[in-house]
Parts: sequence; C-alpha cells; structure tokens
Amino acid sequence: MAAEIDSSITQPRGRAPAFGLRLSASYLMIPMLAFLAYFFFYPALRLLFSSIQTQNSQGIVGPPYTLEHYTRLLNVDLYARVFWNTLRMSVITSLIATILAYPVAIVMVKSRPMVTRIITLIVIAPLIVSVVVRGYGWQLILTNGPKGLLNWLLMSLGIVDAPLSILYTEAAVIIGSLHVFYPMMVLPLASALGKIDPNLEDAARMLGAPWWKVFLRVTLPLSLPGFVAGFTIVFSLTAGSFVIPAILGGASAIMLGNLIEQQIFVVYDWPFGAAIALILVAVVFAVNGFSMWLLEGRRLRRPA
Repeated sequence: MAAEIDSSITQPRGRAPAFGLRLSASYLMIPMLAFLAYFFFYPALRLLFSSIQTQNSQGIVGPPYTLEHYTRLLNVDLYARVFWNTLRMSVITSLIATILAYPVAIVMVKSRPMVTRIITLIVIAPLIVSVVVRGYGWQLILTNGPKGLLNWLLMSLGIVDAPLSILYTEAAVIIGSLHVFYPMMVLPLASALGKIDPNLEDAARMLGAPWWKVFLRVTLPLSLPGFVAGFTIVFSLTAGSFVIPAILGGASAIMLGNLIEQQIFVVYDWPFGAAIALILVAVVFAVNGFSMWLLEGRRLRRPA
C-alpha cells in the first residue's frame, strides 16, 4: 500500500519537469518565428500580391488582378531569352564546378592532415574577399584587347594571334561564378567522400576494377548526397546572382537578377519585377525539392 502511494506521488512529479522543458523550448521558438514572419513571410506575401496587381499610368499598383506578368516573361522573346540563359548558365556552372571539385575533394580526404588543412584554406580563402572585389579582379583579367591579363599572356606565349573577346559574354559570367561559388561544391563533396569506407574502394581495386570504374561504381554513388547538395547550392546561388553578371556580363549576358533590378529601379514596373522574382524563387525551390526527393528516394531504396 505504501509503495502504491509513493508511486502515485512520484509519478506526476517526474512528468512535470519534462512538460515544463517542452513548454520552455516552445517559448524559445517564438522570437525566431516572429523574425521569420516579419522579415520573410510578410515581404513574400507582399511580393506575391504585387505580382498579380496592375500598375496604371501614374505608377499606382492595385486592382484589377491579373496573371499577365507571369505569362509575359515567357511570351516576350527578350525576357524568355534571359530566363533560359539564366537556367543554362546556372546548369553549366554547376556541372563545371562538379567536375573541378571532385579531384580537389578526393585529395582533401585522402591526403595527410597538413595537406588537407592547406587545401581547405586555399578553397575557402576567396570567401574572405568581397564578391564585388573578385568581380572587378576578373574584369581586369578578362579585359578585351591586348591589355587584358589573359589576352596578354596568351599572345606572349604565342597561343593566339589576336586578342580574345571574353569579357561581357556568358563565358565571363560562368568563369566569375565558378570562382565565387566553387567552395560551395568542394566542401559538401569532401564531407560526403570522407564518410566512404576506404575498404570498399580497395576491394574494388583488388577485384581488378580500373580507377575510373572504381570511381563510377563505388565513389560516385556513395558520394551522391554531397554531389546533389553542392550542385543544388551552386545552381541556386548562380541563378540568383546579381553582382557577377552585372560586372562581367554587361548587356550581353543578363540574368534574372539583373532583369529584376532593371524592372524595379529603371522601368519602375513593380508588378512585373515581383513576378520575375517569384518565378526565380519557384525555380530554386523546385530544384531544391527535386534534390531532396532524389536523396530521400535513394535512402528508401537502400537495403537494410
């Protein structure tokens, strides 16, 4: 009888602190939710309503509501070209970053600790410098004409006879974007490669598989989470970039970020600029959702 009384007394006392901790944790989320609601969700809702409104001749935005701004991006040839160019340059940048990142990430993982620290420092060192400074640095390197550093070097070595026209092209934007976002591909890949059991690759080599087949059949599938994460990050950042296309692309390689800036600050067409921004956000969310679905499907297909 005494044991039953003791258990009835101690049981509620044991549950109360756990409930109190959960309640305290819920209170701690309130500042974060308030911050996100005011600085993220509220502007996003205003952007959504602005994109379906109409701007009259006096510049006043309001009813009637329409979806014309969304169809205008794809129906007008100039804007559609900017949209598809943005997607193409983002995919190309991500693919090149992947090809260049795999060797560096493999060396980072398989080298001695001192070499790994040095390579990591080299990879992340450009992040200390502003994107604007790096953009103008590449502008000096890629300057058209014999005074550009790249053209001067190529002509001095006798590789080309005439200076190349690289600046203010899509190639210049891709080169600048690679330099800016390359660490975002290397670091996730290195993290994924570091989790692979080296015995699996050694076993494949002992069974007679060449290095390229070991990479395709063992290393690449097991490093897929890092590849997908890095590809998604580089694609998203490249698609939404503004500084690099503005400095290196000029008027010949405009991306959606530059088009949004022109529509809002030059043309003062706020509804169309809001529609472009929402389409860009939708594309980025779609790519991120597809990558999450791909990783989740791979995890579910993995044998227990």
